[in-house]
Amino acid sequence: MTAKTNADFWFDPACPFAWITSRWILEVEKVRDIEVTWHIMSLAFLNEDKDIPDEYREFLKTAWQPVRVVQAAKEKYGQEALLPLYTALGTRIHVEKQDKDRPMIEAALEEAGLDVSLADAMDDSSYDDAIRESHRRGMDQVGNEVGTPTIAFNGHAFFGPVISKAPKGEDAGKMWDAFVTLSAFEHFYELKRSRTEDLDFS
Repeated sequence: MTAKTNADFWFDPACPFAWITSRWILEVEKVRDIEVTWHIMSLAFLNEDKDIPDEYREFLKTAWQPVRVVQAAKEKYGQEALLPLYTALGTRIHVEKQDKDRPMIEAALEEAGLDVSLADAMDDSSYDDAIRESHRRGMDQVGNEVGTPTIAFNGHAFFGPVISKAPKGEDAGKMWDAFVTLSAFEHFYELKRSRTEDLDFS
């Protein structure tokens, strides 16, 4: 018998790469003995003092709102509220390509069974310190030159994996096995190639 692996996953609801990786690790939970704990980070906070393209800066203008609502839900309902709300938000943002506005966020809250008035948190910067604290807990393990998704397990933490489509079933499990194997080597840092295809959110 092997002990269950506890994996910590940091996400920003607005990040398409985190979304696809999150759908992969949910598949992994079905075929491997792991349990995922979800945490929030903020792309807006990560990039606020960086020299980034104007197009990305425009994208980040609406990045604070969803993550503030997720933080508000966590404070009201606890850790267990994060995944249902993330799934409801992510489906709308990434699959359905909805705007990150109040009607979308209210619909996501309703679908997750949460108080729709939590949408008030969208423009409430009082949640930002808690978001930054959660962000730092994840990013301090991997360095600020990377972002989300970040996964920590077995005393190791990595940015990624970055994938263009989430594998299903045993294929998801095999990729997790490879991820675990590489992470166990203390001198392993990076494995990367240029992405040549669009993201597939199916």
